[in-house]
Amino acid sequence: MRPPLEGVVLVTGASSGIGRALAREVAPRCCALVLVARRKSKLEALAHELRERHPKLQVLVAPCDITDRIQIDEMLLDVQRAFGVVDVLINNAGFGDMSLFDLSDWDRNQRMIDLNATALAYLTHRLVGPMVERGRGGILNISSGLGLSFLPGFTTYIATKHFVTGFTEALRLDLAGTGVVVTQSCPGPVATEFASHTGNFTGREIPAFLEISAEQCARESLRAFELDRALVIPGVVTWLLMFFHHLSPRPLRRLLLSSLGPHLRQLQNKARTGSP
Repeated sequence: MRPPLEGVVLVTGASSGIGRALAREVAPRCCALVLVARRKSKLEALAHELRERHPKLQVLVAPCDITDRIQIDEMLLDVQRAFGVVDVLINNAGFGDMSLFDLSDWDRNQRMIDLNATALAYLTHRLVGPMVERGRGGILNISSGLGLSFLPGFTTYIATKHFVTGFTEALRLDLAGTGVVVTQSCPGPVATEFASHTGNFTGREIPAFLEISAEQCARESLRAFELDRALVIPGVVTWLLMFFHHLSPRPLRRLLLSSLGPHLRQLQNKARTGSP
């Protein structure tokens, strides 16, 4: 069973990073592409690029804040008018925040939950029913390696990605035998805008050997999706780290990470007060 990537594909978070790479990767295969994000100008630039490269491709620019259910409903109505149905939904939109939970900003936490978890679930709920009725379709959820693990400093982000992991695994079981493919991708660090928006207060960059490009992440994610795999971890290094991570007992992982919390607290407090 393969997802109908030759049909109408909707990509959230398409204005940059992994979402933009996914749109570029799927454009040669689909007949119509719906680009969803808040930044209209970036979506229009991407749409122009894709139309130039693929003259037969139909592209709908759909600026939308998907944390707003009313905006989602209006956007899906526009999609229905333009193309009728959505064959494949790629839930990519999301953001993270680096902060110890008690020192974090609640409004940012709330938006993270709304975008990373609630919007993903709502969009899926709106679109998956018709897929089941047609007996064909696909859902690709871009989660995170942190959706399979834990560490201090990213509590709310990790919680939202654990939601995506559990949601996707259970959804795949719900839809077994319906003709709808469900896959999740759990990348580690990807070279995108994402890291610069997390509020990194440590002053340290992610080691280059851990990062993969957005293009590699998109290619490996779509390849697994087309093969009807439940889970893919793009990048050899991240895959190996996650493999050995899951071989180690959870209590041992807690013990090894327990000293990191106080260290991060000291760094974050210094960053908040501006002390050297």
